[in-house]
Amino acid sequence: MADDARPALTPLEGPFTSVLCVVAHPDDIEYGTSAAVHRWVAEGAHVAYFLLTRGEAGIDTMAPEEAGPVREAEERESARRVGVETVEFGGFADGAIEYGVPLRREITAAIRRHRPDLVVAQNWAEFFGPNMLNQADHRAVGLATVDAVADAGNRWLHRDLLEEGLEPWGGVRVVAVAGSSEPTHSVEVTEEQFEASVHSLEAHDAYNSALPSDFPAPRELISMILGSGGEAAGVERAWTARVVIDRR
Repeated sequence: MADDARPALTPLEGPFTSVLCVVAHPDDIEYGTSAAVHRWVAEGAHVAYFLLTRGEAGIDTMAPEEAGPVREAEERESARRVGVETVEFGGFADGAIEYGVPLRREITAAIRRHRPDLVVAQNWAEFFGPNMLNQADHRAVGLATVDAVADAGNRWLHRDLLEEGLEPWGGVRVVAVAGSSEPTHSVEVTEEQFEASVHSLEAHDAYNSALPSDFPAPRELISMILGSGGEAAGVERAWTARVVIDRR
C-alpha cells in the first residue's frame, strides 16, 4: 500500500480519444508506459508513437547502419503487441539530439498531425530517482515535447507547417510525464495489461540480447516498475506519471 507520508496519486482518467507518446528511442515506451497504452487502446483511444531516433547507436555489437533498421522493426512489432499501429520516426541522430527550435518543430508537427488530447512525454530531469542519471536524448526530447504542446496551438510559430497543411492544434488536455520521480497520477494495470507490456518489451530482442548478463529480464523489469508504481498508488500494479498540464 502507499506510504501514508506521501500524497496519494490521482487516477489518470479520460476517456481519451487520441494519445501521442513522444520519446527519443525504441524501447523507451516499453519500460512500463506500454501497459497504460494497452489500457487506453482497449478503452477506444487511437494511440500513436513518435520516436525522434531509430536508436541506431544503442547496440554496442551492431553498427548503426545495421542497428537502425533492426530497432525500427522491433519497435513496430513492440507497438503492435499493445494494439498500436501508428509508429513514426523523426530522423534525428541517436545520442546527438539537442534541445532547440528544430526539435520543437518536429514534435509540433507530430502533435498537429495526430491532434491528441493526451500527450505522454519523457522525464527531462537530470536524474531518475535519487541516483540514476537520465540520458541526454531523454532530457532534450522531454522538455521539447512540453514546449511543443504550446507551439502546436500557436499559428505564428513554425509557420512552414501551415504550408504542409498542419493547422494549429490547441486541443491537448493532458500532458503526462513518464518516468518522473515525483509522480502525481497513476493508471492501474490489470494482469492482461501487465502481460502485454512484458510481451512488448520482449519484442526488442536484438537490443535485449546485447544488454549485460546481469540486467533484469523484461518480466522482472516490468514487474519492478509497475509493482513500484502500484505501491505508490495503493494497488497491485500501476503506471505512474507527473501530470504537468491538466485542462480537463
